[in-house]
Amino acid sequence: MNLTLRIWRQPNADAEGQMVTYQVADVSGDMSFLEMLDILNEDLILRGEEPVAFDHDCREGICGACGMVINGQAHGPERTTTCQLHMRHFSDGDVIDIEPWRAGAFPVVKDLVVDRSAFDRIIQAGGYITAPTGTAPDAHAVPVPKPDADSAFENATCIGCGACVAACPNGSAMLFTSAKINHLNVLPQGQPERESRVLNMITTMDEAGFGGCTNTGECAAACPKGIPLVSIAKMNREFLRATRKAGR
Repeated sequence: MNLTLRIWRQPNADAEGQMVTYQVADVSGDMSFLEMLDILNEDLILRGEEPVAFDHDCREGICGACGMVINGQAHGPERTTTCQLHMRHFSDGDVIDIEPWRAGAFPVVKDLVVDRSAFDRIIQAGGYITAPTGTAPDAHAVPVPKPDADSAFENATCIGCGACVAACPNGSAMLFTSAKINHLNVLPQGQPERESRVLNMITTMDEAGFGGCTNTGECAAACPKGIPLVSIAKMNREFLRATRKAGR
């Protein structure tokens, strides 16, 4: 198939960006979206032009490095990571708009690459446990109710790609932060920092400049790992509990 790509080009964080149009021919439906961009970049390099910068790493849908807004949707028309989006979901002659994540807390570094270090600061603020772990204990050594274990695993699947922020009209990081808080707070090992974790991580999230949550649900709809919207409600409950206990 032959495609028209309109891609956001921005040479650096301080420069103004703009949409630039490119033509890509003979695209196979079996290619991934990133492989299609690789072909474009190879052509640009051969023509002596600057290739399009974009994030990627494992290209297996598990690292969260890839991320771009495709035709107005985070990661594109399918609920998956960009690296796992295949060109069979597009048609010959399509015009595809490709932009970086749009959020005040994710400044553009170059082209489609944004600085997501705000996520790292949120995790550093409390996404850990101080309980000694040592070697792996026996499965029955620390009893964990199955609903709690299921909830922990569900939230722990978050890969920190930022699609929730990009999809949210407010640029909120509530779904990401709730996933990181909930998967530790429901487990026995996470209890010593239960209150400080939620207070510190939410404070850091707010300081990073993310927007507030208005429960539109776009974050959960765009999440490639299916983190549920109810995680935000659970985090809010944890926050109220910690605030009350701290006497705030």
